[in-house]
Amino acid sequence: MTAPPRFTSSGASTRVVRRLASAGRDWRTIAVVLIVIVPATLFGSIILMTPSPSILFGGGAAENCAEAATGEAAADVSQTAEGDIPDDYLELYKKVGKQIGVQWNVLAAIGKRETNHGRSTLPGVRSGTNYAGAAGPMQFLISTWGGQARMRIEPGVNGYASDGDGDGYGDVYNPADAILGAAKMLKRNGAPDDLRRAIFVYNRATWYVDQVLEIAKRYAATGDITVPAEADPACDSGYVDSAPDEVVRKIIEYALAQRGKPYRWGGTGPDAFDCSGIIYMAYRNAGLTIPRTTFGQWPFGAKIEEGREQPGDLVFFNAGPGTAKDSPGHVGMVVSPGKMIEARCTLCGPIKISTYRDRPNIVGFTRPLENETVVAQLKRALT
Repeated sequence: MTAPPRFTSSGASTRVVRRLASAGRDWRTIAVVLIVIVPATLFGSIILMTPSPSILFGGGAAENCAEAATGEAAADVSQTAEGDIPDDYLELYKKVGKQIGVQWNVLAAIGKRETNHGRSTLPGVRSGTNYAGAAGPMQFLISTWGGQARMRIEPGVNGYASDGDGDGYGDVYNPADAILGAAKMLKRNGAPDDLRRAIFVYNRATWYVDQVLEIAKRYAATGDITVPAEADPACDSGYVDSAPDEVVRKIIEYALAQRGKPYRWGGTGPDAFDCSGIIYMAYRNAGLTIPRTTFGQWPFGAKIEEGREQPGDLVFFNAGPGTAKDSPGHVGMVVSPGKMIEARCTLCGPIKISTYRDRPNIVGFTRPLENETVVAQLKRALT
């Protein structure tokens, strides 16, 4: 893997979609055909290329939005993937893809192309680096990873070093850590929408992009590379419609409108937000004032039992600097069962909808609308 300058082209496929969309077409139904000829070998074995379906941007809107609303998605793993990917790697690709909001099969295709899912015995896969200075199953440059092959994960760490197994360290040779780091890198550079750009930044070669996309299609049971349901803007109306009342609707509408904007510590918009900043401003959009910071928001709302949370409620995590079980440092807003919108961290990608039920370190849920000062604000608004 290389670490080239940021690639600014949006890619031919994305340009085609944008042209069709501007002409009044429903972009969710546009299939962009990528015709690729890949005369490449992977670890000595030739990948035989055959015609395959196109990449679908958005997929079926109704089905995607149903998945987004319920937090459930049908498995899309082909027999090729089941036979080729080790079980532990397959579970990691699926888990991390869902967590970060990128296509699991694209992650898996990169893992295949780089090290055959960690099975390669070439230098740099399990120790040291290869001739280009890359290391681990996802072949990160040590400088891109964060400067050391294994490092404690701390706020503000520079690079993609990630802790995928919860031990507090980012180890470039650990599959859980490396796959999580790769997902973050893809997300930051255009995934899940602009895959060609995201993969190109991962390794600056068009043939590499073509190979990864071709492998990814073979790993999907449908033969497609679809945008995850939670990344489909067509689903926004479903989230808004699920709001229990007009106040929550205004809160969620504002939060959803910030999707795609970057994280910035202390940010309250309009161009960037931190985790509590987007929630603070979303409530202000509904004419309500709540504490600005996560530390203030946690004791402010009425505590809600897990499983009884609803849109507009807050979910807190024992994560971030100076946090503890009774003083959580990260917060997201529930938009549907199992789904939240969050501004997570600088290297975690833009503001997005993500899952929270499979996330570690959940401290609890609160409902700011049941705080007595907010109840008073609502009563004044009605008089």
